[in-house]
Amino acid sequence: MNTPPTKSGPRYDNFIQSDKVRVIDDQGENLGVMYTNEAIEQAAEVGLNLVEVSPNADPPVCKFLDVGKHRFEAQKKANLARKSQKTQDIKEVKMRPNIDTHDYDVKMRNVFKFIDNGDKVKLTLRFRGREMAHQELGMNLLKRVQDDTVEVAKVEAFPRLEGRQMLMVLSPK
Repeated sequence: MNTPPTKSGPRYDNFIQSDKVRVIDDQGENLGVMYTNEAIEQAAEVGLNLVEVSPNADPPVCKFLDVGKHRFEAQKKANLARKSQKTQDIKEVKMRPNIDTHDYDVKMRNVFKFIDNGDKVKLTLRFRGREMAHQELGMNLLKRVQDDTVEVAKVEAFPRLEGRQMLMVLSPK
């Protein structure tokens, strides 16, 4: 069950390079400083591996561990951490500069719902035809959105024009 050391992982039995090591048994008790070969033999008697836990210490600290069980528990802990972590999505809400009040209310309801779920919201304002001549209408609309969401969201990317679209990104406070 001897495997080569990984970059960040512990070193096992044959890969411990120092002559003497400080040994900790499987119950967590300090057995003191002893020769590496002697420590490997003691670990084998108990049916465990000798694992270098702290190679930078003087002398290096080694522990009696069941390597398979250790790896399984580390993998289980990593999976649990990955499962419990919340990913933040970017939801997009598209509007037009001459949006009606009821349509605006529906879009804002969606914006609040997305922000309450912890997601970022990308507001896209699309200009068509002559609307490009009245960009101040779009800027006023995004300013209105910003004022309506001031309690729950902060502006991550202020309104900017990209071609025929004006974009703004809101993130939860």
